[in-house]
Amino acid sequence: MSGGSVRERLSTLSRGELVGLAFLLVAALAGVALWYMRSLPRPVEVRASGSSAAPSAVSSVAPSPETVLLVDVAGWVRHPGVYEFHEGDRVIDAIDASGGARPGAALSSLNLAAPLVDGSQILVARSAPDGSVEPPPGVAPGTPGSTTKININTAAATELEALPGVGEVIAQAIVDFRTENGPFTTIEALLDVSGIGDATFADMKDLITI
Repeated sequence: MSGGSVRERLSTLSRGELVGLAFLLVAALAGVALWYMRSLPRPVEVRASGSSAAPSAVSSVAPSPETVLLVDVAGWVRHPGVYEFHEGDRVIDAIDASGGARPGAALSSLNLAAPLVDGSQILVARSAPDGSVEPPPGVAPGTPGSTTKININTAAATELEALPGVGEVIAQAIVDFRTENGPFTTIEALLDVSGIGDATFADMKDLITI
């Protein structure tokens, strides 16, 4: 179709027909443009693998509360008192927390490597001039209810480990012996426990009671 015939054809159309034809032409062009835009390649979104999710996952898990031990450190130390410790701390840590032992403290009467027990007392005695162990200041030996001596009928294995010459094995042997045979009737009955000889008993006899 030539350009002249197209113009002649358009000249025969009414104004309304021309508007309709223009609308159809615009709609056709819009359709072609939409098809073209959809045919273009789309960018691919890249996400970091787990980097943003990990912190939220970790923060949603509450940390387990750490066990707090309250221990009374008394006797021949610089600053007696009740101190907070954590599971795994030892008797030596309790003495250090109280400012350390005072000069003349009988630290050999304690098992410094024994683990601390919640609600227990670390009682540091003093060495007498004759080499014996004196009770801590303010505590009379043999006083009823005195915490100077360890009761071998009621003390836990960890408390018994504070006695000189008593480690984990012997402490458990003492507990097993009294469980099988009943309470000790005298402190000398400890000599019947396997692993406790005369020398060991001599070192602990002034520190125990029944």
